[in-house]
Amino acid sequence: MRMDRTGWRKSSFSGTGPDNNCVELAATATDSGGIRLREGDAPQTVLATTPRPLAAFIQAAKAGEFDRLVG
Repeated sequence: MRMDRTGWRKSSFSGTGPDNNCVELAATATDSGGIRLREGDAPQTVLATTPRPLAAFIQAAKAGEFDRLVG
């Protein structure tokens, strides 16, 4: 996978300072509809998905499905 040509996008909710790391997303040209995700403070770890599972995850997160997993 060639990450040097991937255009990473950071959330607009993330700040601009050095301690404001956030999840970053990138579409890939080599995978049909592929999406890559990484944490800004650990850019070497990259997850791969496609639009449908990512949309389901975002919908579940917005609905609070994962709130009970925190602390």
